Amino acid sequence: MKSFIGTGVALITPFKKDLSVDVDALKRIVQYNIDGGVEYLVVLGTTAETATLTKEEQALVKQTIIEANNGKLPLVLGVGGNNTMDVVSQLNTDNLKGFDAILSVSPYYNKPTQEGIYQHFKMIAEKSPLPVIVYNVPGRTASNMLPSTVIRLANDFKNIIGIKEAAGDIVQAMELIRKTPKDFLVISGDDIITLPMVLAGGAGVISVIGEGFPKEFSEMVRLGLNRKADEAYQIHYQLTDAINMIFEQGNPGGIKEIFKHLGLCENNLRLPLVNVNKDLSDRLADFVKKF
Repeated sequence: MKSFIGTGVALITPFKKDLSVDVDALKRIVQYNIDGGVEYLVVLGTTAETATLTKEEQALVKQTIIEANNGKLPLVLGVGGNNTMDVVSQLNTDNLKGFDAILSVSPYYNKPTQEGIYQHFKMIAEKSPLPVIVYNVPGRTASNMLPSTVIRLANDFKNIIGIKEAAGDIVQAMELIRKTPKDFLVISGDDIITLPMVLAGGAGVISVIGEGFPKEFSEMVRLGLNRKADEAYQIHYQLTDAINMIFEQGNPGGIKEIFKHLGLCENNLRLPLVNVNKDLSDRLADFVKKF
């Protein structure tokens, strides 16, 4: 799946002061990322605050992005949860027109066994009309999809095309790269170790910092894919402070603050998430100004 090699960005949902969806700002952010040269867009992931959006708002976000993108970049839709039957029902009833793949998170809160995780994704793979990228993020789900489980899924289901691997463990990522089929995509879900993962044989990233600095971050990933490690690391080290800062007080508070300083949207979040404090806001403003 060449479409998903390189940089994908996990789009935020910008809100107005009254916390309604800011459609105009969302269009600006989509255009900013297209102009910045990213390879694909990820819609309604964690970074979009999807957990706090109504079904109607989710439909509005999807439609806005599809229209703003206008067929220019591949689109990946977040469809996941900890109720397997409900995820399958969404896949069969939701309008997936305009999307090229789904991103589906490993079940959170329930803490299934590895066999439970396998069976969850087996059912999704069998029912999904689109290719599936599975998503491992132990920091949010309270369980780690072990390489053995991912390798099993990759070998058993042709339409499970990759994994967004966000365990923050380069050794685990290398195990996946080494043991999954050659065309299976091991995609970084951690901005800070994206370049090491790409140089180890990974397919790229689904990024948060990448939507704030799409030109630089996507160029870094392309340089890594082309084995130009020294030039890629120059960009990596220029962005390191920003990567650390945007996650310091939670996501997407940090990246929304960067967008505020770039003049692309206001930094409004829905509870239980709150804005970054003044100290971090000032440091991010300073970074944006200097960068």
